[in-house]
Amino acid sequence: MASEIMPRIKLGSQGLEVSKLGYGCMGLTGRYNAPVPEEDGIAIMKYVFDKGITFFDTSDVYGPNHMNEILVGKALKHLPRDKVQLGTKFGILKITETELVANGTPEYVRQCCEASLKRLDVDYIDLYYQHRVDTSVPIEDTIGELKKLVEEGKVKYIGLSEASMDTIRRAHAVHPITAVQLEWSLWSRDSEDWIIPICRELGIGIVPYSPLGRGFFAGKAVVESLSKENDLVAHPRFKGENFEKNKSIYIRITNLAGKYGCTPAQLALAWVLYQGDDVAPIPGTTKIKNLDENLGSLKLRLTVDDIKQITDSVPLDEVAGSRTYTNMYNSTWRFADTPPKR
Repeated sequence: MASEIMPRIKLGSQGLEVSKLGYGCMGLTGRYNAPVPEEDGIAIMKYVFDKGITFFDTSDVYGPNHMNEILVGKALKHLPRDKVQLGTKFGILKITETELVANGTPEYVRQCCEASLKRLDVDYIDLYYQHRVDTSVPIEDTIGELKKLVEEGKVKYIGLSEASMDTIRRAHAVHPITAVQLEWSLWSRDSEDWIIPICRELGIGIVPYSPLGRGFFAGKAVVESLSKENDLVAHPRFKGENFEKNKSIYIRITNLAGKYGCTPAQLALAWVLYQGDDVAPIPGTTKIKNLDENLGSLKLRLTVDDIKQITDSVPLDEVAGSRTYTNMYNSTWRFADTPPKR
């Protein structure tokens, strides 16, 4: 049974309740590390659930040949389905070293949903996100098809990921958006001026991915070396001169964590958790000790002054490098507010 200690929050105003801390499943099938054996991945997800985390996040693009959804589906066979909040995503057609191609046509929406249901071997998806917005397709058309899937019972709630203010508002007018997923951490706060406020204006929940700065605040690459297979070796913030500059930020957070008797990772994650009762971060890990460390962040008690001190310790103008890989997620593509012509 899931723990009763884990705090629970509501995302959006449509009735979705999740564990305050979620779990990102992406790493189970590679990306920042080698894929874990299937039986280990299932065991990790069972452990996560037993610790009270019931909010799981995956995508049809994680892992080669959709391996992540397949693994998550197998793990769900060992968990009570009605106690799990399952989020998955669609919309990324392909990724290359220089571009990300999105598809938001109604036909593709339905095709992806049917395929995910089959791979996950479930009757419905709790929270179905558009992973990246296809600016060549009016968002009204994409959400219109998602609305049909809700009416058919195949999807319970609709989400968006890395969407602009205009896209969020227009999508919400077609069907209530329950959650927006975005990168939010101590060193990735560009959403605070625009995206977070529009979500709160419309009553939309917020799901931060990479709340530990892609592992940076857990010591990734600072106290442990990255393997050549790790995608982070190509990330601007982990490369060359940028990385050398960013090390000072990690040292600063490490020193500050000593004040609270916690690890840098716990302090960084607690900072995200304290951003509001509409926020459910989804850190991922393949190591039980790291998971237990993440859970420890829930025990930290921080004041408004504490949060300000932690925030001020990471001035954004001191963070070296873009938060995204090369021009794969260029800002024009991600935040274009001009709606495409029909």
